[in-house]
Amino acid sequence: MKKYVKCLLLVTVAASAAALAQQAPPKPETLIKWRQSTFQVIAWNNSRVKANLEGQYNKEEVAKSANAIAALSNAGLGALFAPGTEQGKGWHDTSAKPELFKDGKRAAELFGNFNKEANELARLAAVGEPGAVKEQFARLGKTCKACHDDFKAKE
Repeated sequence: MKKYVKCLLLVTVAASAAALAQQAPPKPETLIKWRQSTFQVIAWNNSRVKANLEGQYNKEEVAKSANAIAALSNAGLGALFAPGTEQGKGWHDTSAKPELFKDGKRAAELFGNFNKEANELARLAAVGEPGAVKEQFARLGKTCKACHDDFKAKE
C-alpha cells in the first residue's frame, strides 16, 4: 500500500510538472503561495512526528508524516524559489531573504541536505524504532534551522 501511495504521488507530481512545462510559467505570487503552502504542510507533518516522539509513539502515523515530508522534499523544493519570487506576497509576504536567490550554491546545498535527511527519516520511520527516528528527526531539524538561519527573515 505504501509503495502504491508513493508511486501515485510521484506520478501525480510528474504529470503536474509536465502539464506546467507546457503552460506559461506561473506568476511569482503563485509560486510564493505554493512555496508557503508546501512548507506549512512540512511543518504540520513535523509537528505530528514530534508529538509522537514526545507522547504515545504510533509507528504508522510517524511513517505517514515522514513519507509526506520526504515526498515534498523529493518534488524539488528549490524550483519554488524561482527568480522573481525574491519579494512579493503569496498568502502573506514572503519571508525568504534576497540572499537565498543570490547564493544558489549554498541554497542547493541546504535543499540537498534537507532532502537527504528527509529520505532517511522516512526510511527509519518505516522500521519504527523510536530512538532512531528521534535521532534522525533531530538531524532533519538541524537542516531546517540551517536554512532558516541563512535565508529566512525573522518574523
